[in-house]
Amino acid sequence: MAKYFIGGENKETIEHLLNNETVIVKGKGNSMTPKLKSGEAVIVEPISKETKIKKRDIVLCKVKGNIYLHLVTGISGNQYKISNNHGHDNGWTTKIFGKFVRKATSEDFK
Repeated sequence: MAKYFIGGENKETIEHLLNNETVIVKGKGNSMTPKLKSGEAVIVEPISKETKIKKRDIVLCKVKGNIYLHLVTGISGNQYKISNNHGHDNGWTTKIFGKFVRKATSEDFK
């Protein structure tokens, strides 16, 4: 059994992050290429009060009802502007649930 929950950009993955679990996320689509490829597994840690979020961080968030593994491209107070890696802005949000740490390796699935 893997040591992490393995999920996608969805509510179930967010629930695991809200329960303070580090997860493996496999995003779909090409909006984050070349940083991330479609289906590529990455490690995402839950957000805590100590987590620092800065521009260019990759986060798992919810914007206008949609869940994305996307870039932070702006910060204003506790609001974060979320965009893909090709310059498309998805909007502003306060709902960030996890932060990309690194790409997953085969060891992470054991």
